[in-house]
Amino acid sequence: MTYRHLLVERSPDRHVVTVTLDRPQQMNAMNTAMGEDLLACFTALAGDAEARAVVFTGAGDRAFCAGGDLKERNEMTDEAWRAQHVVFEQAALRVLRCPVPVIAAVDGFALAGGCELALLADFIVAGATAVFGMPETTLGIFPGIGGTQLLPRIVGSPLAKELIFTGRRIAAEEAKAAGLVNHLVPAGQARAKAREIAETIAGNGPIAVRQAKKAIAYGAETDLETAMILAIEAYNATVVTEDRLEGVRAFNEKRRPRFTGR
Repeated sequence: MTYRHLLVERSPDRHVVTVTLDRPQQMNAMNTAMGEDLLACFTALAGDAEARAVVFTGAGDRAFCAGGDLKERNEMTDEAWRAQHVVFEQAALRVLRCPVPVIAAVDGFALAGGCELALLADFIVAGATAVFGMPETTLGIFPGIGGTQLLPRIVGSPLAKELIFTGRRIAAEEAKAAGLVNHLVPAGQARAKAREIAETIAGNGPIAVRQAKKAIAYGAETDLETAMILAIEAYNATVVTEDRLEGVRAFNEKRRPRFTGR
């Protein structure tokens, strides 16, 4: 599948997929076409049996994504704005619910909708020049693709409220200290580090990883007793697989397992 504003590349074994927002001259700002591309891409990834991990990044070194394209939006009617936002909402949900781990690799700015796109990933790897922020309220707008829900869950409500209410930006070091960023690396190294982690994930049992992501995601949204039941269901789904048998064999034979996803 070809896209207008995304680059999609695969590792030689096809297990690691790199999805790159590709409007570098516009700091990868998300226009309607990019939103449609993201929706199509992550819809396809949901049914991709070969994919085991996704690196989600932006072209160039200036920005992961500077947010929604406000130049495009400037001439939109209210009706067109709402129609566009439905596309963005659907695309965001596909990223959030991608069945395999998604790692955001951020160099430069991740602002407004761009920050929200990074938050939709399972975790973030940031270069030293990364800057995060949700300045929507400074423009009379609202973080529209999950930022008000995801940011408090990651950094806690008090800091999330401050950042959203004031529009204050935070640099990579503060983001790391706040728990927004998992790994902080030298400028320009975020993609390489994210790919390294993605390759490690891709070498593990793909069914087990998918079930672990599902259990964590849905378990965090319910009470502990229900979450424990979900976790046992996820465990049971791995027990009956060939990969589980292969993992045990490989351990006893002192070799790396060869997982097939069955």
